This record gives sequence, C-alpha cells and structure tokens, in this order.
Amino acid sequence: MKPLTLYGVPFSLWTGRVRSYLIKSGIDYREVPHASQHFYQIVLPKAGGRRGIPTIEFADGSVIRDGVAIVDHFEQLNGHSYSPQTPLQRIISLLLQVIGSEGLNRPCMHYRFNFGEEHGQFLPFHFSMIYEGANREQMALERMLEIRQNVLPAWGVVPETYELIEDLHLDMLKKLNTHFSSYPYFLGGKPCIGDFGMICPLYGHLGRDPKPLALMHKYAVRLYRWVERMNRRDPDIGEFVDKSENYLGNDFIPESLVDVLKHFSVDFVPETRSACECINTWLSENADIPAGTQVPRGVGMATFEVKGLKISAEAQPFRFYLLKRLQDEFDSLLDDSKLSIRKLLRDCDMEEVLDFKLSRHIGRANNLEVWL
Repeated sequence: MKPLTLYGVPFSLWTGRVRSYLIKSGIDYREVPHASQHFYQIVLPKAGGRRGIPTIEFADGSVIRDGVAIVDHFEQLNGHSYSPQTPLQRIISLLLQVIGSEGLNRPCMHYRFNFGEEHGQFLPFHFSMIYEGANREQMALERMLEIRQNVLPAWGVVPETYELIEDLHLDMLKKLNTHFSSYPYFLGGKPCIGDFGMICPLYGHLGRDPKPLALMHKYAVRLYRWVERMNRRDPDIGEFVDKSENYLGNDFIPESLVDVLKHFSVDFVPETRSACECINTWLSENADIPAGTQVPRGVGMATFEVKGLKISAEAQPFRFYLLKRLQDEFDSLLDDSKLSIRKLLRDCDMEEVLDFKLSRHIGRANNLEVWL
C-alpha cells in the first residue's frame, strides 16, 4: 500500500511533532515539501484552503491539516498508546503539549532569526524548500525579511527582550538536561503526548538551527540525546540502567520535572493570563461572529510582565484550544484526583492554567479551527 504523505520540511516547528509520532508509531510515510502543484491544486482545498504544515494525505486522497489533529487521529486508532492513563501524568502530558506547541515561540524565533552570521546559508537554503521555481532563493530571502520585520515583534521578540529570552533559554536547557539525565522521556521509558508537543520547538528550531544547537551541545547533551531519541523508531535508551518502556509507576511526577515546569511558568503563566483577557475582550466586542467562522491566528496584543520586564505579544486563541483539553480532563476526574492535581500544579506555579478559559469554545470543521 502507498505510504501516507507528510507535507512538511525539516526546519518546521510543528512538523516535528508529527514526524516524531509517525516514527515512534512505526507508521510508513514519506515526507515532501508543500511546494508542489499537487499540494496547491489537490491537497490545499481539502485542508480548508490554509497553507499550513504539517498536513498529511492518505492513499485514498483524504487530508488532515495540523499536527495536533493528526496525532489525535492516530491516537484514536492505536488505543491512545501515548496518552498516560493515570491522572497526574495525564494532566502533565497535556500541559507539556500546550507549552511545546505555543509557549516557546520567543526563543524559537530569536535564535532562528537574530544570529544570521552564525547560521550562514543554513536558513536561506531551508526556506527555499517551501517555494518552487527559479526565483525561490529570492522568495526565501523576502520571506525571512518579512518574518523579521513583522512576526518577531508580534511575538515579543524585540531588542529589549533579547537578554531575557537568552537567560530563560539557558536556564531551560540546564533544567531539561537534569531531567533527561535520569529519565529517557518526560514521564519515564516511553514518550507521551507531552513529549510530542515539546519536540516541536526543541527539534525544528532549538535542536537543529546552528546557534541554539551549539548551545544544546554545550549545556544540555542529555537533552540533545532526548531530541535524537524522539526521532528514532527504537526506544534508544541504552545509557539508562532501567530499560523498561513504560511510564513511571504510581502516577509519579519527578522533582526534576516539577523544576522544569516551574521554569516554564515564569513567562507561560503571565502570558496566558494576559492573552486570555485580551481574547475574551475581543470576543465580547465581536459577539455576532457566526458559529463555524475560522479562528484567527491572533486577535490583538497581550501585555504582561516577566521578571520586571514588560512584553507585548500576539494573543493566540489556539493556545486555549489546547489548554481546554487539560481543563476538560481535570473536570472529568474524581475530587481526590483533583486535589492532588491542584497541589502538583501549585508546586509547579501552574495552578492558574486550570482557570484560563475563553468565553467561547473552539472546534474544528473542514480542517480548520472554528468558533463554536
């Protein structure tokens, strides 16, 4: 049977999630750039007209756009084999998915676009992969310039924040390195949904681009081994004494992972709080938007403070589409489990994530996120 086609490119943040999932699941696939007439004429209309990657096309011609939806599809088919079944681990896995998908945009963009001399031809070459024709190199340079001028400021990557971004990033490397010195994956001997979320930024941008890759090699070789591990079919856990391919027993959350989450909370919590307020204000001002309308990538600028520094970044509803999964899971649990989870999240400085909710829910229709 013809393998499914993954439309993506090696340096894509979100393609990393799907590629890793397909590899770990032993699913036959081929990966090709989305710069082709077949993609534009056949695949794109089925993907809701949104030229986003990753997108997959099955042998029968059906299409799924977006990495979260793709993983959802296969998790339903394989009995949710990468979704922990115990309450604390399940919540932490879902939280890591949100952080990996939406919470590390600033270091990803800073290290990709603000170190051109150290990157050389690396970025122009890779950006040229997303275009066709004789002028694709020039188109790549123009796209890179557009991102520097428009996307970086929209995501809070401005000269005033560079030092903070770099300080937080180095601290993250060291804390993740400590965790992966003891555990092959976030929750033990096999990846969870949270691992696939975190591989998004930690491979495509921060574990592959020359500058952040050099930092990972220097400060976090155990983290780098996790990045390698996430792109290999076998468990690849030979350096660990415990070679069992299971999640940690007794719903255990290691202290090293609590430290990682406390680090992420420093900017994830204030940004999520401010973005929630911003989007809810926008929703109240646009209450007549019909159900089924596509959700925009951003709906205004959220301003928040991290370590005494004010940051403005685009408020992105997709963060709350993912966060609601965690909240729904929490709401479905028994009271004893809820108390344990609240205590754990409190220890991680993350308890507030249970309460950041949009006034209007987000669903999917025709391969697009839509307002319900």
